[in-house]
Amino acid sequence: MQHLSEQEIIRREKRQELEKLGIDPYPADAFPVTHTAVAIKNNFSAENNDQFADISFAGRIMSIRDMGKASFGVLQDHSGRIQIYVKRDDICTGEDKTLYNIVWKKLLDIGDIIGVKGYGFITKTGETSIHVTSFSILSKSLKPLPVVKEAEGQSFDAVTDPEFKYRQRYADMIINPQVRDTFAKRTMLINTIRGFLNEHGALEVDTPVLQSIPGGAAARPFITHHNALDIPLYLRIANELYLKRLIVGGFEWVYEFSRNFRNEGMDRTHNPEFTILEFYVAYKDYFWMMNTTENLLEQVAVALHNTTDVPAGDKVLHFKAPFKRISIYDAVKEHTGIDISEMDEAALRDTCKKLHIETTPGMGRGKLIDSIFGEKCEKHYIQPTFIIDYPVEMSPLTKKHRSKPGLVERFELMINGKEIANAYSELNDPVDQRERFEEQVKLMERGDEEAMFIDHDFLRALEYGMPPTAGIGIGIDRLCMLLTNQPSIQDVLFFPQMRPEKIEGFEI
Repeated sequence: MQHLSEQEIIRREKRQELEKLGIDPYPADAFPVTHTAVAIKNNFSAENNDQFADISFAGRIMSIRDMGKASFGVLQDHSGRIQIYVKRDDICTGEDKTLYNIVWKKLLDIGDIIGVKGYGFITKTGETSIHVTSFSILSKSLKPLPVVKEAEGQSFDAVTDPEFKYRQRYADMIINPQVRDTFAKRTMLINTIRGFLNEHGALEVDTPVLQSIPGGAAARPFITHHNALDIPLYLRIANELYLKRLIVGGFEWVYEFSRNFRNEGMDRTHNPEFTILEFYVAYKDYFWMMNTTENLLEQVAVALHNTTDVPAGDKVLHFKAPFKRISIYDAVKEHTGIDISEMDEAALRDTCKKLHIETTPGMGRGKLIDSIFGEKCEKHYIQPTFIIDYPVEMSPLTKKHRSKPGLVERFELMINGKEIANAYSELNDPVDQRERFEEQVKLMERGDEEAMFIDHDFLRALEYGMPPTAGIGIGIDRLCMLLTNQPSIQDVLFFPQMRPEKIEGFEI
């Protein structure tokens, strides 16, 4: 049986009272909306009041101030909030005052959704408002909203509890309208990227989420089972190998906003389900990709902020191209004073020990270097910086460097101390690729749970011939964190993953 608070019981009783009066608390009829709150507030004036003489507006009640035979209230729609003025004799023109005295004053609550009709006017205090001539109940709210105190448009005790914010995002967005602005900017970010790619001739595609082999990244996958085929399947950890197949097939620039899944830890920059943009371009290399990435992110920053200078906590990030470029070996030397470029696995383990970096037996040379960079260097790169020219052991899908033996043509873009993008001159030699996959299998046998599987069909595709190709993956959630000044990945995901909530013996 559902446990109800006193307020929830009272609201259910009000719902029954409405029904007794013949008022459906959840009517099926469409309600025509002619104006938004922002449109009225931004455009109404005494000179053009005839354009606002017949307003039909719908929104959620956020406050009511009863003044006896008249009331002021505040309604909130998707665009913002606007004041309404409700006068008893205007909505009850006859002798029967039930609609105002009972329905409006006693049976409505904060959180209810209503539709109003009326006209625009400006109050004595100078606030643009709607003078209501009639109203309709569109949805009765049975659960009270958390109370947020406000003065002069500022919230003073907005709910900040993560448990509430992330689990009840729907309520969070009602009482903290700025949260909706974050997600509107997220959509603007994605649309700007999509527009940039489309304008340059790229083709948006879809690739499988369920995969028989989880390839394209070093990560632990989620495993499921296909009953009809009686085979294990994996939720994709990356879409890279499928997009490269399309390059083999003759497309020259493809991209996908991919929902990926990795069965790994959760923190302020990691969620097991996340969005990444990957795109691949034939006949290009990682130098071209760096230039393109700079231009793309500069355009996105301007679209969201009208400037390339973007606030991030107490810092300002500068997205004006060009970005700094430094090799991973030089980065390690810069921040540790140690040259690891010629070190073998044993020497790297000793270096990790000296630097107090934990290692495991399953970590090969690539993972050791990655750990050193991650622990000692990554946090220092606040402004957008390309870390380039990685060791071959770290990059099993990347082409060997054209002039530097033992390295590959790869970069990672660091911003505010975190990786935002990873890009390669893609490996298109099927013999070399097979050998790299076989090295990954050896790492898997040593206990590396993130080592890559051998994808024989992908190798077969490469054997048909893939043109020289540049490819990149950009973490959309992390990029959105940066460009909306949010401290946690959970703040830019509508519904971040959380532990099941126990309510009355049930998990939800």
